[in-house]
Amino acid sequence: MNTQFKKGVLELCVLVLLDRKDCYGYEMVDEISKNISISEGTIYPLLKRLKKEGFLDSYLKESPGGPPRKYYRLTNQGKVKKEELVKEWRSFSVGVNNLLYSDITNDSGAINDE
Repeated sequence: MNTQFKKGVLELCVLVLLDRKDCYGYEMVDEISKNISISEGTIYPLLKRLKKEGFLDSYLKESPGGPPRKYYRLTNQGKVKKEELVKEWRSFSVGVNNLLYSDITNDSGAINDE
């Protein structure tokens, strides 16, 4: 998938995941990778930015098999941001799907067969 497509939707994917449950970085990469191919290195700069902007908080939680993990959770501001992005995504994806899957007509109303 095009890198720019991924970058454009990765913020939305992270916010949606964190709205469902608190996660640590690698867990988010693992979940997102089930649907979109991403590398681990792409998510950490995004998490840092989202935290700096006030959309996320983080906390340490003991791990059963190693050092404590840094978990992320949405703030109230993050929940609002997620809802805004979901609304924008729905509108955007409907528009793109309309273009992709509808017949193109010319000015006279005839269907173009290009």
